[in-house]
Formats: sequence, C-alpha cells, structure tokens
Amino acid sequence: MKLSAFTVVDAYDTPGAADRLADVVRLAEEAERGGLSALWVAEHHFHGGGICPSPPVLLAACAARTRRLRLGSLVSVLPFHRPIDLAEEYAMVDRLSGGRLNLGVGSGYIPMEFEGFGVDPATKREAFDRGLETILAAFAGDPVRPGGALGAPVRLNVRPVQAPHPPIWIAVQRREAIPFVARRGASIALVPYATLDTPEELGAEVREYRESLPEGARGEVAAALHLYAGPHPERARAAFQRYLDSRLASQSAFYQEKVKHAPHLARAEEVERSGWAIFGSASEVVHRLDAFRRLGVDEVLGIFDFGGLAPDDVSESVCGLGGAFASRS
Repeated sequence: MKLSAFTVVDAYDTPGAADRLADVVRLAEEAERGGLSALWVAEHHFHGGGICPSPPVLLAACAARTRRLRLGSLVSVLPFHRPIDLAEEYAMVDRLSGGRLNLGVGSGYIPMEFEGFGVDPATKREAFDRGLETILAAFAGDPVRPGGALGAPVRLNVRPVQAPHPPIWIAVQRREAIPFVARRGASIALVPYATLDTPEELGAEVREYRESLPEGARGEVAAALHLYAGPHPERARAAFQRYLDSRLASQSAFYQEKVKHAPHLARAEEVERSGWAIFGSASEVVHRLDAFRRLGVDEVLGIFDFGGLAPDDVSESVCGLGGAFASRS
C-alpha cells in the first residue's frame, strides 16, 4: 500500500496565515522528502472550501520543485471545461514533470460551482463521458474536433510522456457507479468520510470494484483519510472541526446528505471514531493504517493540511509519518 498526500486547498481567514498556494508547493517538497508516493490536488471554484481552480498550474509549480513525486489532480472537473483545453494543459504537466502525472477526473458535485459556470447538473454525466473520450483520444495522437461536429479535426502538438496516456483515476461518491468505472479499466478514488459509515462498507466497495474489472485489467483503489502524526493531536482535532464545518458551508452535497441522516457526524470526534480520521503519534497512525491495507486499499490519500492547521505542524506530520510508514512497509 502506498501513502500519498491529498489537499483540497481549503482556506481560512486566520491571522498571519501563509499563502495557501505556496503552502501546497511546500507540501509537495515535504511529501517528496518524506518518501510519499504522490501529491494530489482538488479543483474547486468560487468558495473558500477549495481555492485551486486550475490544478495544472499548481501541479506545474510542484513539478518544478520535485524530482520523484508523482503529481495528480483529484479531480479535474470535466463538465466545467473544454476537453481539448484540459488535454493540452495536462499533456504539458506530464512533459514538464518528466512523466509523473496522475490524471484524476470527475463530474462535479457542489451546486454553487455548477451555478457559477451555468452548467445544468443534469447534463454532467454526458459531458463527463464525452470529455474523457476526447481527452484520451487527444493524448493518443488521434484527431479530435474541439468545435464539435462542424469544427476542423486537430491533433495535440504536445503529447504526454506516458503512453498512450497518464494513469486515469475516477472519483466515485455513489456505490452504484463503481461497476461502470471498473469496466472502463480506470482506477477509483474514494472519500469515505463523506459517504460511508464503516470500514466494512469500504471493504465491500473495494471487492465490488475488483470483481467488476475486465479480465487482465489492473486498476487501483485510493481512499482519502485525514491524518495527523505528531505531538499535538488536539490542534489537529480543532482544525478538523473547522474543516468539517467548511464542508457543510460550501454545499459539499454528499457530506451534507450524510450529516442530515446522522447529525452526530458533523462532529470531528465522531468522524475520528468511525476511522476516517487518524490522529496520534507516527507509530500509532501507521499501525491503524494497516486496517486499510487489509481492506484492499492500494493508496491512502492522506489529507494533512486541513482546517487551517499550521504549516509547521503539517510538515512535521508529513515527514514523521512518511518515515514511519516507509520503515514499517
């Protein structure tokens, strides 16, 4: 099982807080120094729950400051963009990073973002399918029509290093989508705190995914968990509560629905008790991560920089946990 860092780039009006985008570049450097596998960044628009509207730009900055770390979008929201633009931008990231891009894609889930772009959520599945098909064809060097049926066919003049394309991940929030993603042969990314009640449910989703993969396909399962390893877990718990409050305020639809049916899960201590957040010493956190290895998770996406947690605490947590995880593995 791999350990990576995943940031939603949430922002808070904390006095003296450093610039969040610079924090993410620092996080990439610490993740590489700590031996983590990858850094993944989320795309969000128009609210402080996520202030990275353009993952390719941020990932390119991280690529310039790292040499080994893989760099991923989680996710690029396809219905908000022209597919040809995304194909060009992510091809450039793969080139600039020397073939280190992981491309995570999704269809979006926050109502205010759809409203801001003027996109009807009812059309998002069709837009996602059409967008991903166009991006993969463009990556492969096939002619695509950016302007639709009447547009002239074009080919990318910059293609990815990884052929025929970078690894593809699809974010899944509804269990019924898992077989469809698996049959594409794509890997899946899950955010259990927002959708699941128990680790046993996660294990069932992993099994369903594996059973639905085409014969010979080797997809991977990634699961996002809030992690803190260090001497001040009380700071992490306070930051985690701020993070959960921001998720509810930013119309995070799946988590809002979960809390509506189980109001106690708006409290940080209850989410931690359910196993979706792990705080403690490095050895304690690594020991508890073994449970996710046993469930069949291939990559833990550690959310380290949440809720305005101080950058120094984040750095200490990433490097300490990375070292302990590597020695245990």
